[in-house]
Amino acid sequence: MSELEEYLIAIAICSPLFFFIIAVAFRLLDNSAAIFLKHDILVDTSYVSGDIIREHINSSGDSKLKKSLKRALLFRKLHNFFMILMVVSIPPVIIACFFVF
Repeated sequence: MSELEEYLIAIAICSPLFFFIIAVAFRLLDNSAAIFLKHDILVDTSYVSGDIIREHINSSGDSKLKKSLKRALLFRKLHNFFMILMVVSIPPVIIACFFVF
């Protein structure tokens, strides 16, 4: 096996872990509960649903709050996207491991 193929195999095997690490980073950047608490809006849990965030984006008159909530919603969507990528990339890696090794 050539060196390039070995590197590609290593990258393919590590790709679900890579996607998971990126998803966790975006989840940590999503601080929507802290944004609500900073603006004296009480929330029940630290994981605020996307519907509540959208509701406050539409009803709020504070442009700084809207901008912060839109950024938090973007981070939430990126977190979900990379989690889906991680789950989708696991079966091809398992199949590839059987054919390569």
